[in-house]
Amino acid sequence: MFIDDVVKRRKEMKELNVVSIVPKERHSLIFRTFDELGKGDSFILINDHDPKPLYYQFLHEKEGLFIWEYLEQGPELWRVKITKS
Repeated sequence: MFIDDVVKRRKEMKELNVVSIVPKERHSLIFRTFDELGKGDSFILINDHDPKPLYYQFLHEKEGLFIWEYLEQGPELWRVKITKS
């Protein structure tokens, strides 16, 4: 992969801001977004609280298939890069 490809992919990384989404619909939307990723692709989840319960749900349902990386940890917004591995 050439550096131009890496830069292009980084620019195209999807951000999923769930702050305004009804809480009961958030997890299903996040998992649908994850399922649509290709191997090695990522999206950035933006939330108004620490999505630690979501992390545990990922561990239960997608163990070994994802990488979870905090980019920002509050106090008002959390940003998590989720990669399909």
